[in-house]
Formats: sequence, structure tokens, C-alpha cells
Amino acid sequence: MTERVVLAYSGGLDTSVAIGWIAEETGAEVIAVAVDVGQGGEDLDVIRKRALACGAVEAEVADAKDEFAEEYCLPAIKANALYMDRYPLVSALSRPTIVKHLVAAAHKHGAQVVAHGCTGKGNDQVRFEAGISSLAPDLKCIAPVRDYAMTRDKAIAFCESKNLPIATTKKSPYSIDQNVFGRAVETGFLEDIWNAPIEDVYEYTQNPAVPREADEVVLTFEKGVPVAIDGKPVTVLQAIQQLNERAGAHGIGRIDMVEDRLVGIKSREVYEAPGAIALITAHQELENVTVERELARYKRQVEQRWGELVYDGLWFSPLKRALEGFIDEASQHVSGDIRMTLQGGRAVVTGRRSGQSLYDFNLATYDSGDTFDQSKAQGFIDIFGLSSKIAAKRDLA
Repeated sequence: MTERVVLAYSGGLDTSVAIGWIAEETGAEVIAVAVDVGQGGEDLDVIRKRALACGAVEAEVADAKDEFAEEYCLPAIKANALYMDRYPLVSALSRPTIVKHLVAAAHKHGAQVVAHGCTGKGNDQVRFEAGISSLAPDLKCIAPVRDYAMTRDKAIAFCESKNLPIATTKKSPYSIDQNVFGRAVETGFLEDIWNAPIEDVYEYTQNPAVPREADEVVLTFEKGVPVAIDGKPVTVLQAIQQLNERAGAHGIGRIDMVEDRLVGIKSREVYEAPGAIALITAHQELENVTVERELARYKRQVEQRWGELVYDGLWFSPLKRALEGFIDEASQHVSGDIRMTLQGGRAVVTGRRSGQSLYDFNLATYDSGDTFDQSKAQGFIDIFGLSSKIAAKRDLA
């Protein structure tokens, strides 16, 4: 029986060439699998037909936008997930979504190998292969660009020699990955970390320096899940899409950072994630109102570790799964409304209300009606600071 390889297919030059390249190098039949996580671009049916024209024996396409939003983006929102306190895990979240469909296709078609188009320098190779081995330890992984030194020049030459139906002349100066949760841009002149990004880099966001009338939005959450915008019910996907448009119009969610890659190098990345940043900003503030202090403090530690695990490609790991159970429990009372003003690159919270609020006006007020018994404060301070006071007496002796 001829060996079969399932290829993560994007429709671009590298993965189109990889179909024939894999067939020649391994003698295997290639099944191309394209997954729509809201990246936009070409129609899925066009991509499917191109895969077949490039030599795939079968091609599958999956509309996974809602799945991606509900099963991958939503946990990130509930975790306030920002790698290195800034990056909302745009690419890291899409990879396990794609992995799930690749493994399903491999089982369906009797494939023994899964292939992807990643290089040997990035995080995505780890995300694909660690994810695949977690779901299907019996499957083998290959990466033509990494394993067979399939450079762009070689890919173009192969494409032209085989008369593959794909353009080879136009090349973006950037490496771009995008989905509904955001967009990542790297390489080109951005590799010099002294160079500032130019407006041509951005697509999801407008220039925040251009004056625009402010946009006021009210986001409603139930147990950490965004369920309405301005009182109108939305799915998680719709919430992200609508805020991509509204927050993006004000330049919200632009991130320019040098980040620590899993493979040990530092990399300059430019991201834009308007919907993600707006949702996480609102969610964090609603937690400030509804989550008890000690739980909130500990959750912040969990959030950082959760984000690191996902960034490092360990979506399907036992620790990540266990931490998610904690986050779900911590989200039980995160319900209510957050009002924000979108303008000038910022989503600014201006109002909060919740039936689960722990904010007590009568305890917080300094005006008449104050129910906080200030007479107890002195004794509290004496006891709270006692151990430090005793140590200070010793150290100053």
C-alpha cells in the first residue's frame, strides 16, 4: 500500500510546491488539508482545487472559524492571555486548531505522516509536532522546508519546472500569519530592531494618530464569555469580528515587540489584534469587579503560565488542561457589563456594572453613609506589620 502524507496546506507557494516535493522525495501520496481560522484571502474551494491541480490525491477544506473562536480564542480571553504581558497568542492559538483537523484527516485517510511548512527557526514547528504527537503518538511528522532544505529559490524553480498553477513572481517583503484573532508580521526591514514599522505593515488597524470621533461600546459577559455588544447578542466569533472592525478603526491592538522564542532566539514581531486586545481589556476589568482578591492574585500567576504553555506549543498538555479547569472555576462570577471608549489606539474602560460585583459603595465611599469601621484599622496594622517590626528591631540592634 502506498504511504500517505497529510499536508497542512495554505494555498501559497511553499505548501503548493511541497505537494509534489513530498511525492518525489518520499514516493507518498499527499492529502492536502486547509483550515479556515478567519485568515481571509482566497475562497476555500479555490484553495482546494489548487491543491488537486498541484498533485494532491485528495484535498479537504474546513471552515473552523467558530470552532477556533469558541474553543481556542475564548479560553485565551478568559485567561487574559498575553505572552510577555503583551502578545495575545495569535498564531499560537491557531496551530492546535489546525493540528486537530490534520490528525482527523490522517486517521480518515489512513496516513502515517503529517507534514507542515514551517522552518527550523520558529515556534510553529514545535506547535505542530508537539500537538500532533499529543493527539496521535503513532504519527510521524516531516517539514519539507526544514528537513529537505526547500529554500524559496528551489521552490520557485520546482514550481516552474512542473508548471504548477501558482504565481511565483510576487513576493511580500514580510512573513505574515493571520487569523480572526489577529495578524503577525515579521522579517524584511523589521529584522533591524531600530527600524520603526511603516503604515504598509498594518492591515487590521488604521493609523491611531489620525483624529477620529470616539466610539463608545458596551460589552456584556456571562461567566467570562462575551455574549453581547451594545445589548445585541453575539457569538464569540461575532464579538471578535465586530471589535476587530470597531477597535481596528481606531488603531487599537498594535504591538511592536522583541519576544523570546521557544527555540532560544529573540525575534522582532509586529502584531495587530484589535478585537483580542479590546476583549481582554474589558474582561480584565470585569474580573477586577467580580473576583475575590486572593483568587485574583493567584489567577494572575496561572494566566502567565497558561500563556507560556500555549506559546510553547503545549496546548494539549496535562498542565495546560489542569490550569484551564482553575480558570473556568475562577470565571463563575465574571458576569456583567463593561463600557469602553475606543479612540487613539486605546480601549479605555469608563464604566462597570455587575450583579456579581464585590464592589460595595458604602464600604468604599468617603462621604456620609460610610459603613467601614475605621476604628479597627490601627489594630489591624499593628498585627499585620508585627513580624516585620520584630525583624527590624533585630537588624537595627
